[in-house]
Amino acid sequence: MPYEFARYLKIRSAYGASWSPDGRRISFLADITGVPQVWEVAEGGGWPEQLTFYEEQVSEARYSPEGERLIFCMDAGGNERSQIFLLEGAEVRDLTRDPESIHYFGGFSPDGSRIAYTATRRNGTDFDVYVQDLDCEPEMVWKVSGYHTIADWGPEGSFLIVSRHRSNLDNDLFLLDLSTGKARLLTPHEGDARFQAARVTPEGDAAYLATDRDGDFMRLARLDLSSLELEYLTPDDWDVESVELSKDGRYLLASRNVEGYSDFLLFNSKGKRIAGPQLPQGILGGFEFSPDSTRLAFTLTGPERNPDVWIVDLPDGEPRRLTRSSTAGIPRESFRRPRLVRYPSFDGREIPALFYEPEAERAPVIVNVHGGPESQARPLFAPVTQYFLHRGYAVFAPNVRGSTGYGKAYTHLDDVRLRMDSVEDLVFAARWLRERGHQKIAVMGGSYGGFMVLAALTEYPDLWSAGVDIVGIANLVTFLENTGSYRRALREPEYGSLEKDRNFLASISPIHKAGNIKAPLMVIHGKNDPRVPVGEAEQIVEKVRSNGGAVEYLLYEDEGHGLAKLKNRLDAYPKIAGFLDQHLSE
Repeated sequence: MPYEFARYLKIRSAYGASWSPDGRRISFLADITGVPQVWEVAEGGGWPEQLTFYEEQVSEARYSPEGERLIFCMDAGGNERSQIFLLEGAEVRDLTRDPESIHYFGGFSPDGSRIAYTATRRNGTDFDVYVQDLDCEPEMVWKVSGYHTIADWGPEGSFLIVSRHRSNLDNDLFLLDLSTGKARLLTPHEGDARFQAARVTPEGDAAYLATDRDGDFMRLARLDLSSLELEYLTPDDWDVESVELSKDGRYLLASRNVEGYSDFLLFNSKGKRIAGPQLPQGILGGFEFSPDSTRLAFTLTGPERNPDVWIVDLPDGEPRRLTRSSTAGIPRESFRRPRLVRYPSFDGREIPALFYEPEAERAPVIVNVHGGPESQARPLFAPVTQYFLHRGYAVFAPNVRGSTGYGKAYTHLDDVRLRMDSVEDLVFAARWLRERGHQKIAVMGGSYGGFMVLAALTEYPDLWSAGVDIVGIANLVTFLENTGSYRRALREPEYGSLEKDRNFLASISPIHKAGNIKAPLMVIHGKNDPRVPVGEAEQIVEKVRSNGGAVEYLLYEDEGHGLAKLKNRLDAYPKIAGFLDQHLSE
């Protein structure tokens, strides 16, 4: 039975579980109304209750460890200037009250009386560290330059673990003593290294985290907060992406990314692996232990599973689905799984990819390029992908060089002067597909993936039947000049700096080669995008039109970096489908 695109876009998701202090209820985020809001359900299941009622999406929600209080975060129109709100009973209070600044929530203190966060309140660029009593004004506890987030609170609320980010692949952790205001470096290192998901032990003497300091992959490690020695608990073969420690320290968990799927590991209080529950295959995240450490809530998704919150009794209970997000009447058995393939590129390197195939052979293909570029195409549930499969398209999602998930060395293969090598990987993907009988090939991507779309169309114009650029970069120079000031410093180690690499960045920017574009192009952007400003879309649209090229442009006034609102998705994606139908069926 054929289903309209709107049905696929109305498939729902639930994620981001947080336990109430008594362990009887769980809050979560769900897009039942078309935009993510906070909901709550009894831990035994039942009909959920909606707690927030906004037109804007809620990005995070956490219960206080004490009392009937819940924090949630929300921006305006996708501008990413998140504010922090307190929900207590039926009353909502804006705790930050600074809509021009960005606030990143860093958790409740152990007694629930305070919250910590980083924010750009001082100058719009630097993320200072704040602590705020819920009944008082914010207090800046660390005035500091650069981009910072909070990893965890120490026991008794005496210190914070703060992460200083120099790029997406390099950061440091500091222990910030709240009584003295002094910060101590915990992770001295040379070169690039990541230290993520730090969780302080109940004794306050160590932290468990994931790091690639001494290897190619992110490994689970125990960091002694006095000696700063690292003890590794997993091998250097796949990335550990999640780390959680129960409140009493009884259980430690880690989730590894193995070929895109999650591998769940459970450890005891001594850091020794133990037999844990058998969780369904898919991608796991959003882990949270219950207050008494006897249960675990998590989010599960996969190519055939839209995201839902699950619960399992520890150490080895049977997992059960707590939320039941609608598939909009579309049978789950109609959703298709990808196969993992590897294809050779220009230098003989094998490039991993997910290949979603419809029943028909030699179908037209949409090459879907992920953003980042430090990201990975994974077998998540993707309603847009499932719709295209339903319509008879194949979808090919390559993890070109520069992607995460395959080791640090692989992630650095597209840095600065190597940028166009990753575009070459797209070319070899298209050639590999053509060798297998797929003659009509479109390229589609968002954010950095949008840059890849434009680069592919300008550098290799004869390979592609159409291109779809969603919030993409057309000009690397103007992108770095106009993106949020705090983001420029994070992105320059990846792309190159305006000071040293301006001429090179200009030379590879698609805007200067727009005359090469032969394939019909669709460009989609949000007017409030703070990451890739809307000028990137305006530049490429104007240039293609002035050259007599075919381009369709969709601008959404109330969106930021992507399309968050259902009404806009219902407008944009059927138009994308119509555009591809027109140009891939000719």
